[in-house]
Amino acid sequence: MEILQVEAPLVCTYRIPGLQHVSLRVLRNTKTGKRQVAVDPVGCREGNWVFTSLGSAARYAAGDYEVLTDLTICGIIDNWEEEQQ
Repeated sequence: MEILQVEAPLVCTYRIPGLQHVSLRVLRNTKTGKRQVAVDPVGCREGNWVFTSLGSAARYAAGDYEVLTDLTICGIIDNWEEEQQ
């Protein structure tokens, strides 16, 4: 699991059948700047801090094993302050 920040929604007009009706979000690791796309079954918003599930566990976390994903948002963190470097 990782803690990441939601940067923006990702809108895709054409998708493969395994991603047809899922919400997608662009997540950012604020320490490295790395961006990733995740399935969002919880309905988070831009700026939210979230924790994620990776790999095959992400498919279970999506709520439907048929969803083709390797990164899923599992929850929105209510109170999180980024560590100072």
